[in-house]
Amino acid sequence: MISSCEKNIDLDLPPIDQKVVVEGYVENGLPPYVILSKTEPYFDPIGQNTINNLPVRGALVYISNGIDTVQLTELDTSINGVSLGGFYVALDSITFLPSMIGTPGTTYSLNIITAAGEQLSSIAKLPMPIPLDSTWFKVQEDLDSLGWAWAKLSDPDTLGNAYRWFAKRLNKDDFFIAPIGSVFEDRFINGRSFNFPYNRGTIQNSEAEEDNNEEADYYKKGDTIVVKFCTIDFATYEFWRDAENQVSSNGSPFAVPSNVKSNISGGRGLFATYTASFDTIIAN
Repeated sequence: MISSCEKNIDLDLPPIDQKVVVEGYVENGLPPYVILSKTEPYFDPIGQNTINNLPVRGALVYISNGIDTVQLTELDTSINGVSLGGFYVALDSITFLPSMIGTPGTTYSLNIITAAGEQLSSIAKLPMPIPLDSTWFKVQEDLDSLGWAWAKLSDPDTLGNAYRWFAKRLNKDDFFIAPIGSVFEDRFINGRSFNFPYNRGTIQNSEAEEDNNEEADYYKKGDTIVVKFCTIDFATYEFWRDAENQVSSNGSPFAVPSNVKSNISGGRGLFATYTASFDTIIAN
């Protein structure tokens, strides 16, 4: 006879101090914006109170371009009727016109003072644009009408360039989607011209039929694809590289645990810069 025994182990985890999480963006031609929230213990239950208490409200958020400094306006956002807050945009509080616009080649500094007196800061440069040379659709191998989006890029002969790929299908996708592996840098391609493909990418936990059958991750003939190709600063690249590695290895017993790099002093998160250029592909 074979027998086995089990033992229940109760872990007494120490309390964890909450930290402020920053998600800030500067993009060419758009007003900068920042989303502030708090960390939550990993094993704590998630309920309505958790959602209500996550946003950091009433903070003073400032962005400077080295000449002008503007205070971001907090907007009242809501999901399913629940008021969230914690969303700050470079808009004039009276006219709601942009008080600052992202300009390539400019270095931006972010300073935050929360209502609790916590101080956070970061600095990031909005890179000059490096657009794609060309884009096209190509049916993948022996598939009848399904394929990937392709592009040609000529990387400048200067190390340290980094990129992120987004795309969406007109009349099908509500917003631009970044597939897993959307970021790359030029360590091995510096100064070279090369072709590369990207799959369609899907929204996590999507219930759409085309995201759960043979069409998943593929574009197909008849699609109109808008590519948003972004030149990003290196801190943005490192953050999303680590984040995507964690997502892609989730559940693997062989995955190496790692912390996602942050460029926020005094907290966690990311102050990201994106210089975007756009291309349209008619899949035929």
